[in-house]
Amino acid sequence: MRSSHTLDRTQITFDDDHAVANAGLVMTATLANRLGIEAAVEESVDLGDRPGAARPGRKVMTLVQSMVAGGDSIDDADVLRAGASEEVLPHRVMAPSTLGTFLRSFTFGHVRQLDRMAEAVLARAWSAGAGPGDGPMTIDLDSTVCEVHGYHKQGAAYGHTRQLGLHPLLATRADTGEILHVRQRKGSANTARGAVRFFCELVARLRRAGAAGALTVRADSGFWSERIIGTCKRLSVAFSITVRQIPQVKAAIAAIPEGAWTPIDYTPGGEAQLAETTYKGDRLIVRRTRLVGSQAELWPDWRHHAFVTDRAGDAVALDADHRRHAVIELAIRDLKEGAGLNHCPSGRFFANAAWLVLAALAHNLVRWTASLGLDIDGPVVAATIRRRFIALPGRMTRSARRFHLHLPSRWPWREAFLAAIRRLRDLPLLA
Repeated sequence: MRSSHTLDRTQITFDDDHAVANAGLVMTATLANRLGIEAAVEESVDLGDRPGAARPGRKVMTLVQSMVAGGDSIDDADVLRAGASEEVLPHRVMAPSTLGTFLRSFTFGHVRQLDRMAEAVLARAWSAGAGPGDGPMTIDLDSTVCEVHGYHKQGAAYGHTRQLGLHPLLATRADTGEILHVRQRKGSANTARGAVRFFCELVARLRRAGAAGALTVRADSGFWSERIIGTCKRLSVAFSITVRQIPQVKAAIAAIPEGAWTPIDYTPGGEAQLAETTYKGDRLIVRRTRLVGSQAELWPDWRHHAFVTDRAGDAVALDADHRRHAVIELAIRDLKEGAGLNHCPSGRFFANAAWLVLAALAHNLVRWTASLGLDIDGPVVAATIRRRFIALPGRMTRSARRFHLHLPSRWPWREAFLAAIRRLRDLPLLA
């Protein structure tokens, strides 16, 4: 048995120039190199003569790889400069002070340049095998609040959550959790503010990226409007959108005959029924729920949840699919806790808008690494990928002009890691 004093007698020094923090970044760096992300940034982003304009590609990649490693502030990029960590990346790592100057130089137009870069990278990843191809794809639309701290944050305000922050729009791919499009907004923005234009841009970029199959959008009641529904019909995108309980909707629900309600599966201690009617020419599918037994005193009456859709098919199946819109919350959780969006780090609004686009790119890079390298189908949890494959301690040595990355022996996921590296290195260089 080891002495309890062993740790107390252990000498600790930070002196290993060959140590690599987060050695698993070699996976995401390999994929980023194959997708040509740095070159795509150089082609798309031009800050002119503004401060920090030089070499935007390596600055973007430093921020993205820092977020992949779990960084949620500009200063966290310094971990990539520790020991020999820079040796597992195909680009020079930039200092946090340089990165801060770079982000603060962004204007609205420069953020749109980042959007164009993100679209190009999305198309390359999909062409490499991560895309939906000719198959159908479901899009989830939502907004979230990115909390900020301090009173000198441009655009920050108290919204419906009563938290000081910004209020971006997001669109995610339901089956993988990829972020398809993002747009930063002020904290006081209404949920649906700018949603029509955002949605039109989204559909156009998905078609250009290679999504040739049928598209379906799911959204909550914050996005329910005639303009959104009309845009869906004009763009031939099927929709499934929750409606608000306005008087006209309540009247339509009240007109449903009692015999039209069909029981469906529900949680123990409650019951649920489903019925269908129409509202302004579209299908209105209504689910009503209530508690039974001893808990019925809390909510003894029926509570109604309804959504409009133009999709064909069984109402029970459509209701179950509509409820799966909640998977977007998992993607948002990963975007915040797994890709650097825990908070918005800058006092400049457009710097935070650029940070949002880069966080989405880091989020997607983890998912593309999982699907193309680790051969994982469906959504992934970034924290799991980071713990098993990214946050690896390593040591870099050099012999006969070749680098050798030494990783821990008996690592439980060694075979999956090596197989992923082989798959990623087999991908063609895209540009």
